[in-house]
Amino acid sequence: MRFDTLAGWLEWQSSLHPAAIDLGLERVAEVWRRLGGRIVCPLVTVAGTNGKGSSVAMLDAIWQAAGYRVGSFSSPHLMRYNERIRLDGEPLSDAAIIEAFARIDRARGDLSLTYFEFGALAALDCFARARPDVVVLETGLGGRLDAVNIVDADVALITAIGLDHTEWLGEDRDRIAREKAGILRAGRAAVCSDPQPPAGLLEQAARLDVPLRVYRRDFDATPNPGGGWRWSMEGRRREALPLPALRGDYQLQNAAGALAVTELLGGRLPLETAAIREGLASVSLPGRFEVRPGRPTLILDVAHNTQAVAALRDTLRRYRCRGRVLAVFSALRDKRLGEMIARIDDRIHQWHPAGLEGPRGLDGKTVAAAVARHAHGRRAPPRERVSEALGDALAEARDDDCILVFGSFLSVAAACRALEDHDGQARRTMTPEHDGR
Repeated sequence: MRFDTLAGWLEWQSSLHPAAIDLGLERVAEVWRRLGGRIVCPLVTVAGTNGKGSSVAMLDAIWQAAGYRVGSFSSPHLMRYNERIRLDGEPLSDAAIIEAFARIDRARGDLSLTYFEFGALAALDCFARARPDVVVLETGLGGRLDAVNIVDADVALITAIGLDHTEWLGEDRDRIAREKAGILRAGRAAVCSDPQPPAGLLEQAARLDVPLRVYRRDFDATPNPGGGWRWSMEGRRREALPLPALRGDYQLQNAAGALAVTELLGGRLPLETAAIREGLASVSLPGRFEVRPGRPTLILDVAHNTQAVAALRDTLRRYRCRGRVLAVFSALRDKRLGEMIARIDDRIHQWHPAGLEGPRGLDGKTVAAAVARHAHGRRAPPRERVSEALGDALAEARDDDCILVFGSFLSVAAACRALEDHDGQARRTMTPEHDGR
């Protein structure tokens, strides 16, 4: 075996391939063939710009509540790499992932793989061996050329489509939608939880004769006046459902899409409404408008593109912070910083710009310059680390204030590590991350 520790494997993977992101299926498909793996249970692939992680978490929670064994793969992680690969809601152990990596390393021969491709193959290999009742896979980037697309989904789910990763996927929603639509399979069912799917997605579905269900057109979610909501699709209804435990009005859209997927697989994975209620009420996902109790209130959100930041702004407005909102903000260099800042600036009283480490991270001065151009609120001096900016915000905040950390998965992860250190808890190591958002 090449390495005895997970950290050793991940460090090596981060420099194995010439490019951190190399879209294409030939290499990873060949290694999967050599592994001889096969997913024999129903399989769901999830693509989209925003809402993928929440949708995967809801599907996982609902099917688990019904007693099914669920395998799920998502990315990126917040604190530990193991979060990416889960069986029955629990992250795989270091030992299980290391064994999968060793099998992949032997099978690949002289074929080079990226960090993400190793992880996707490890998830598929583990699921093929564990044989759960259902597998849910989240694409990392795009869909058509994403590593998880080497397997065929029984049902494809495409969530909200916005502008992100445009240098790889295209400069407009239509081109991006065509890349996401690459997870569709001829004649197999698909769901789109975006109520306004671009023409590219609809055209691809029609070309492949895919029975596509679209939110607000073929299925719907209707809030009840007294609380909760009801779901409907093609004459099928689910009544008296609790709002998802994940905060934000947009989560109802994600929940509606998740329920459409479960309905399409109902013949193989029957569900009682009670299991749906339990799953929606219990689902959890760190970093999605995650509110940490205490004074001042701390809010963590991985919003990392304009569409996600707009949803964050709406949720923040409804949350009604009693005092000021102090924003700790950092982002990666391929993001539209000006749009992100301008979209939420009217909810921010003071900005605390920060840098992010790594090849795709921006330095604090660059982030601060973008804030100066696009924000009207007060600005604190820039810091090179999120932990430093968070420390400034904590020192500045009054008891009734809210501190919002957003802009990237890495921003939230850095804040979580800083809080653990501040609280005297054991520090977790964030392994090298090259597919972060």
